[in-house]
Amino acid sequence: MRRLVAACLIASAVLTGCATGGTGSPLQVTDTLVAATPAASPPADTAPAGTVVPAPPADLTALDPATHTLALAGADRATLTLFDTEAPQQQPRSIRLPSPAASLRATGTAGTLLAALPADDAVAKIDIATGAIDRIPIPGGPVDALESGGHLIVARRDNKDVVVTDHGTILRTIGGFNGPARLLRHGRNEILVLDRLATSLTPVNTATGDKGAALRAGEGATHAVTDRYGRILTVDTRGNELLAFATDPLIMKQRYPVAGVPFGLAYDPTRNLAWITLTARNELVAYDIAGGQPREKYRLPTIRQPNTVTVDPHTGTVYVASATGTGLQVVMK
Repeated sequence: MRRLVAACLIASAVLTGCATGGTGSPLQVTDTLVAATPAASPPADTAPAGTVVPAPPADLTALDPATHTLALAGADRATLTLFDTEAPQQQPRSIRLPSPAASLRATGTAGTLLAALPADDAVAKIDIATGAIDRIPIPGGPVDALESGGHLIVARRDNKDVVVTDHGTILRTIGGFNGPARLLRHGRNEILVLDRLATSLTPVNTATGDKGAALRAGEGATHAVTDRYGRILTVDTRGNELLAFATDPLIMKQRYPVAGVPFGLAYDPTRNLAWITLTARNELVAYDIAGGQPREKYRLPTIRQPNTVTVDPHTGTVYVASATGTGLQVVMK
C-alpha cells in the first residue's frame, strides 16, 4: 500500500554526512558521479490517451500560454518545433538554433523563450513570432538559464557553477557544484539549484552570491518545479519517488513512491496537479498535491518514450512528447 514517508532534519543530516573521504563534497557519496536517466521505454502496447499528432523526437517542451505556443526541442537537434495549441493538428513552424538546447523555458514575457546552448557557449533568447534569436555569449557550457531580479542566471556544466550575468557580463560566480542542471526561482533574489550529479538542492542568493546549506534529493533527482505553496517538487528517477521540499528552511517534507522510472515533470497550479511521466511503462500519472500527501487522480497510457511533459495552467491540457519521434500527445482534461 502506498504511504507517505515523512522526512526530518535528523534524517537529512544523516544523508549529508555519509560521504566518503576525498570527494570534496559532504553530499558526494562516490568519486564517480553519474546522473540518473530515463528508462528505455518498451514498445507501447496500449493506445495513447487523447490525440497524437506527428512531431520530431523531443526531450524538452516549453509552453507560452499568452501566444498559445508549445515549443519542442530534441537533445541532438538544433531546431525548435512550434505548435499552435489552439490547432495542434496544423503543420508546426520551425526555428533553427545555433546548436541543440540543453534546457528550454518560457520567460514569463509573452512571446519569448530561453534556451541554454552548451555546445555554442551561449543562451538564446527567442522571439516566437519572428524567430529572431538574441544570442547571449556565456562560456562554460550553459545548461539552464532563467531571468531573475533583472539579471540572467545561468548554470554552467563545464565550470560546475552558477553565474549571475548582465547582458552577458558575469557579475557573480557561485561555485562548488558537481552538476548544476536546473534553476528554480524562489523569491526575487533567491533561486534553488538542482544538481543532478550530487542529486541535491542548494539555495543561492543571487544578489549576494551566498549559498545556503545543500540537501540531498533522493538517489537520482532529474527534474524539479516550484508549486503554488512555495515548495519544490522533485522527481527522483533512480529512487522511483516524488519528493516535496519546504524552502524556509530547506527541508524534505514528503517522499511518495512512484514506480515505473519517473522522469518528466510538470505542475498545474490551477488544479494542484503534479504530472509525471513513467518511462518504463509508457504512462502518465497525475497526483493531487493539495493535501497532506499526494493522491493519485489520473493514470493514462502514453506514446513511447515520454521523456517530457508540460501542462497549460489555463485549460488543464497536458502535452507529452516522445523522445523517439512517435509524436506529440495532447490530453484535454
